Amino acid sequence: MKFLKFKKGFTLLELLVVISIIGILIAVGVASYSTAQKKSRDSRRKSDLKAIQNAMEECYSINNGAYNTYSLGNFTSNIICGGTTVMSNVRDPKSGTTPYYYRVISSTTSNYNICADLEEDGNWTGNGQDFCVSGLQ
Repeated sequence: MKFLKFKKGFTLLELLVVISIIGILIAVGVASYSTAQKKSRDSRRKSDLKAIQNAMEECYSINNGAYNTYSLGNFTSNIICGGTTVMSNVRDPKSGTTPYYYRVISSTTSNYNICADLEEDGNWTGNGQDFCVSGLQ
């Protein structure tokens, strides 16, 4: 009769196995979530860079066939062309408060080349040249 008597509960080994499996699943989930966030921010950067390109094309039409001459460096929070704000509240999705660190690689009255750094490649510095757009005219 003694062998029919069972103890209730789990052994220490069973608990450790379950806890380690849960820990591995959480680690994989966090890594996937972090990668998804980076891809999302990069997608937003690409979309915003295309919007900046459209704003620059609008500047081209406002200025009768000439782009505004932007200095080499970073955009501020607004893009103003001929006294008209063509794009406002230009903010980086990583911080949400600082302006984008898009680099105007070259800018003349006839063309421009603007590049953005992407996080996805692992070399995010805020001023690289991973994705670029240029004048459509």
